[in-house]
Amino acid sequence: MKISEILKNKRTLSFEVFPPKKDGSDELEKLYKTIDTLKTLGPDFISVTYGAGGANVRGASEIAGYIKSRGLEPLAHVTGGPSSHKDIDALVEKLKSLNVENVLALRGDKPVEYDAEYCKHFKHASDLLQYISKYGFCAGAACYPEGHTESETLYADLANLKTKGESGAEFFITQMFYDNSYYYRLVNEARKIGITAPIIPGIMPLTSVKNISRIKTMCGSTIPLELRNMIEVYSKDPEAMREVGINYAAYQICDLIAKGAPGIHIYTMNRPDTAEEICKRLKCVIDGYFTA
Repeated sequence: MKISEILKNKRTLSFEVFPPKKDGSDELEKLYKTIDTLKTLGPDFISVTYGAGGANVRGASEIAGYIKSRGLEPLAHVTGGPSSHKDIDALVEKLKSLNVENVLALRGDKPVEYDAEYCKHFKHASDLLQYISKYGFCAGAACYPEGHTESETLYADLANLKTKGESGAEFFITQMFYDNSYYYRLVNEARKIGITAPIIPGIMPLTSVKNISRIKTMCGSTIPLELRNMIEVYSKDPEAMREVGINYAAYQICDLIAKGAPGIHIYTMNRPDTAEEICKRLKCVIDGYFTA
């Protein structure tokens, strides 16, 4: 089923997984068990990414096929930056053969040693959206509550977001954030300029201090003062830090749903236990406010 159709009838609960970094059937089986565990939480879809530069693209399509075989809707990432038109054609034909109906169209993060050849064919996600529109997928795109790190201003980034919508994006999923006010600002400003597609907030539980520098590098997310204070106190206690991250994510989700978010997308980092714990703590919210 197309995600755009699900969003017309209910809030969505979704998770993101990524292919194993190491080759081998054992690692893949471990991920399949993760997906099976996530299925018990009742998601409307599970997105599957693949590595920078197109790494693991074959594995990602196979994982999307497994998600589909388990009676779930996969959202397959399609990255234009490192890809040629031939690469995209081959990938989307593979996805169609697996009955995948939904894709997330991305330019992709530029490698550290970036050169012009990286985005030779698809310089922007909107270029990729236009190209794959002929295949009939329900296409989503990414957005950034605090603005993309390459955009000079939030409003320049919003203009790019509108272009994505005009190029075929039927919904958006945000990059991770820890201050909900940035999400509300994004939605308000997007509506002012005529962006009407649902904007699903993406939440990544901050359960380890090791993730902080990576998060800052990836998307520049602001860590609010109250969360920074807790990190300072509990950072040397892994179990306490995990509690902090899960509780804070649960708080974010409660607030987002109370204020009208069309769904919640949880970046699981392939940790189903974290997703399970969040859903356990939010059982009444999920049962009462995510149903059709």
